[in-house]
Amino acid sequence: MTYDVTRVRARIPALADGVAYFDGPGGTQTPDLVAAAIAAALTSPLSNRARVTGAEINADDITLAARAAGADLVNGEPRGIIFGRSMTDITFDIARTLAQGWGPGDEIVVTRLDHDGNVRPWVTYAQRSGATLRWVDFDKATGVLEVADVTKRLNENTRLVAITGASNLLGTRPDLVAIGKAVHRTPALFYVDGVHLTAHAPVDMQAIGADFYICSPYKFLGPHLGMLAAAPALLETLHPDKLRPSTEVVPERFELGTLPYELLAGITAAVDVLADLVPGDETTMSRRDRIVRSMTALESYEDELHAYLRAGLESVPGIRLYCHAPHRTPTELFSIDGVDSEQIYLTLAEVGVNAPASSFYAIEAADWIGLGEPGAVRVGLAPYTNHDDVDRLVAGLRAFAGVAPV
Repeated sequence: MTYDVTRVRARIPALADGVAYFDGPGGTQTPDLVAAAIAAALTSPLSNRARVTGAEINADDITLAARAAGADLVNGEPRGIIFGRSMTDITFDIARTLAQGWGPGDEIVVTRLDHDGNVRPWVTYAQRSGATLRWVDFDKATGVLEVADVTKRLNENTRLVAITGASNLLGTRPDLVAIGKAVHRTPALFYVDGVHLTAHAPVDMQAIGADFYICSPYKFLGPHLGMLAAAPALLETLHPDKLRPSTEVVPERFELGTLPYELLAGITAAVDVLADLVPGDETTMSRRDRIVRSMTALESYEDELHAYLRAGLESVPGIRLYCHAPHRTPTELFSIDGVDSEQIYLTLAEVGVNAPASSFYAIEAADWIGLGEPGAVRVGLAPYTNHDDVDRLVAGLRAFAGVAPV
C-alpha cells in the first residue's frame, strides 16, 4: 500500500499557485475530479427528484449515489445518510428534535475538547428542555481526554453523549471505542463529531458504536456540505420539524427543501478520490474495502510526515506546542513566546505558507488551555501535503524567529 503523494498532488489544481496549504483542518483544496463531477451535474438536465423525466431521474440518481458513497465512507447504511448545509446546521436540527423528549432529571454530556458545533447545540437544548448539562474536561498539559473522565459523568439519567473523534484544534483522538461501550451501558445515545477525524483515518461507525456520526465533506477533498450517518431504525423514531407536504420517509424527512444536487455529485466524487488514493482493482474490491486500504495508507503516510513536522517545529526557538497526546491527527497548535500569533500567520502568508491563527470555533478548548478567542497558529496535514511543504513552513518560522534554516 504505497502512498504516492505526487500522484495525489497532480489532481489538485489549486496547488499550481505554489502555496503550501496547512489550512486543511479548515477546508481542503479540491481535486479536479470533484470539480468536474459538480460541473457535469450542473450542466446536465436537472430538476427535483422523481423517476419520470430525464432531469428528475438525474437528480434522484445523484442523491442515491451520494448516500451510497457516504455509507461506504463511514460503514453506515445509505438510508441512514442525511445531507445538510453544514455539520453545525445538522447538529442543531438533531439536538432540537431529540430535545422534544428531554426534561428535568435528564442529563446531557459534552466535552471541552470539542468544536463548538458539537457543544452549543446540546448546551442550548439542554437548557431549554430543563435537562442537566455535564462537562468532561481534558488534561491541559497534554491535550488528552481520558475515558475515565467520560465514564464518571455517565449514569442511568444520561440521554446523550457528544464527543469529537479528533479535536480540530489540538488533534487529540479520544478512545471512541471504549467510550462508546461505556455510553451504551446507559440509555444514552452516542453522537460523534467526525469532521476532523474522517479526513485522516479509516472510519467504522459501527465499530465505534456511534449512534450518530457527522462529518463535513469539504474537510476531505469534497464540497461544502454536512453529512450525518445513523441507523435508519433510529431515524424512524425521530420526528423533526418540517413542512406539511414534505415526505415522512427516512432520511428525507430530515432534509429541508431541495438538496444541492451538484454538491452531492461532488461528495460521491470525493469519496471515489479517497478510495483511489492508493490505486487498486475496482473489479475485485468493494469501494468500502478500497476506502479502508487507501485511508490506512494515508494515515501511515501522515503519521510519518507529522513526526517530521513536529521535529521541525521543535527546532524553532521560543515555540510552544499545545498538544502532546499520544493518539492524534497530524495537527499542531503553537505559539511563539512574546509574539502575536496573528503576526506569525500574516508573515507566513507573505512567503506562500497558509497557516492561520484563531481558536477555530473550538472556543471551549481554547479557553480551557488559556488561549481564548485570539487562539494560536494551527497547521494540519492533508492528503496532498509533502516534505517540501513542511520544509517551507519550518524555514518561514525559523526566519521569523531570527535563526538560520536547519
